[in-house]
Amino acid sequence: MNVLLLMVGKTEEDYLKEGISLFEKRLKHYINYQTIVIHSLKNTRNFNAEDFKDKEGEEILKHAVKADFIILLDEKGKAFRSKDFANFIQKQMNSSIRNLMFVIGGAYGFSDKVYEKADFKISLSEMTFSHQMIRLIFTEQLYRAFSILKNEAYHNE
Repeated sequence: MNVLLLMVGKTEEDYLKEGISLFEKRLKHYINYQTIVIHSLKNTRNFNAEDFKDKEGEEILKHAVKADFIILLDEKGKAFRSKDFANFIQKQMNSSIRNLMFVIGGAYGFSDKVYEKADFKISLSEMTFSHQMIRLIFTEQLYRAFSILKNEAYHNE
């Protein structure tokens, strides 16, 4: 199975880039992992939140054709404990899914069309985090899930 992480906008802060890079390197020992970055929108001075969601949604959907199963990281999604998330990943690996895509939207969330295309939604917390910070948190949780599946010592429970 291939795991794709699609993100809107590049990661800005060096400390986030370092952390994400660390977990991406670790993940590549378990799976074929790839990130896709959609460039931030330009000339958006007159955009409202819906305009942002619609335009970013168009770009997300262009890349969604690469996926067999699309999971949005969304505040309205299902919350998992780490072991349950690992079991969810295992279930996807046991199915016929070849390309599993996780999507981190922009600051305003997702358009209705993206919600319609999605197969599942996951919430990482009831708290709100910046979409920049979620990249690190999610990448670490994905690595944690694979370490759980391999019975490695990273996760303590």
